[in-house]
Amino acid sequence: MSSHREAPAISKDPVADNTDVYAFVTPGNTVTIIANYLPAEAPAGGPNFYEFDDDVRYGIHIDNDGDGLPDVTYQFRFTTTITNPDTFLYNTGPIDALDSRNWNRRQTYSVVKVGRNTNPRISYVGRDLPCPPCNIGPRSTPNYETLAAATVRTLGDGTKAFAGQRADPFFVDLGSVFDLGTLRPVESLHLIPTANAAGIDSLKTSNVHTLAIQVPISALTRDGSVPSDPMSELAVLGVWAGAERQKAFVRDEHKRHGAGPWVQVSRLGNPLFNEVIVPMAEKDEWNARSPYLDKRFAKYVAQPELARLLPVLYPGVFPNLAGVTADRADLLAILLTGIPAGIIPGFQNFTGSTQADMLRLNIAIPPATSPNRLGLLGSDLAGFPNGRRLTDDAVTVELRAVAGATYPLVNPSYTPDGAVAVIEDGTFNNPGRVFLGDFPYIGTPYSGYAVPAA
Repeated sequence: MSSHREAPAISKDPVADNTDVYAFVTPGNTVTIIANYLPAEAPAGGPNFYEFDDDVRYGIHIDNDGDGLPDVTYQFRFTTTITNPDTFLYNTGPIDALDSRNWNRRQTYSVVKVGRNTNPRISYVGRDLPCPPCNIGPRSTPNYETLAAATVRTLGDGTKAFAGQRADPFFVDLGSVFDLGTLRPVESLHLIPTANAAGIDSLKTSNVHTLAIQVPISALTRDGSVPSDPMSELAVLGVWAGAERQKAFVRDEHKRHGAGPWVQVSRLGNPLFNEVIVPMAEKDEWNARSPYLDKRFAKYVAQPELARLLPVLYPGVFPNLAGVTADRADLLAILLTGIPAGIIPGFQNFTGSTQADMLRLNIAIPPATSPNRLGLLGSDLAGFPNGRRLTDDAVTVELRAVAGATYPLVNPSYTPDGAVAVIEDGTFNNPGRVFLGDFPYIGTPYSGYAVPAA
């Protein structure tokens, strides 16, 4: 959530607001990174529909030396073109091709690669790349999958890129989580007194706008190698996404124009870090800072508010957790430094002592043949918090971790309560959520015709 400093209200900037970041190893010695924006898009979003903002500089950042600063950044800038100024319609007929005359409001984008220690430091790797239209319906956007697939492009450095509307892959029961932590799934009833109902995926038919890149591993490591030893420090990358606006706006009679230096207005690495860890009064400050400054927020990871609330909300259910008074070294490692070698056999994603909110991905660990939705908690070394895949149940993993499931990693004498192992968000099994078999992997957006506005 990005917001203004004027308390008590928080005003979101959805076109620049990071909703989720994913990073995972993919075939051909590549890494796929996905950053989503414009949360909770209603598919029936006409007549203007959703789009990226021409005034925002979107970025995907990679740290390959553990200092919380970007060593490689892919910057995306968008240009919106109206082809028919005499209609209010997004399209005046079927959009059956990317150059269709019927498509009135289209977007293209450029991708600039910025290398911290490269020559040249800044280089264009893609210009005038097309975005697909929003998925309006069978008459306006027939054969949508084919149309969207045509916008996947290979850039000058071998990177594949996609930018456009997609089905939101995030799944969470927002209605229950933020109703004082009501854990709704029936499966947990025998240990956690809660509502007798199944989890409801609040984003079940929502869309987002996605930036996706698939990058050769050798283009991201500090020495240009493809590490094969999971224990090597070269094998771990830190990943986050952000958005910037120019510091001032100048308005004329038609529109506003950005002016001045670029300033960061949102960023995200680990899922829900800003939403659940950072206090409301400090979200603006967090959004404006770079990850290498996150030591300032480490106290909220060491003593998370949710961990203190669980025993209060569920008296007698989490008694052992209530007795944990020491700083949560397990959460500090998972979210801010990575997990050092020697804690989990055959695994580490440690980036050093700099505390920074980044997804940490060990690129020497190959994709799992049978992925477990609980990632490391499910003994799947290729899953969250080792990067994050689209199918990782990040909400359940984080709820269990905060409740104490990962505390034995740093305190073997601690035994989590039985309730910890049955905590569920309860929204994993959504039959309507379909992913693609190859890049950009994230699924086809829901049609506005098929999913009416709420």
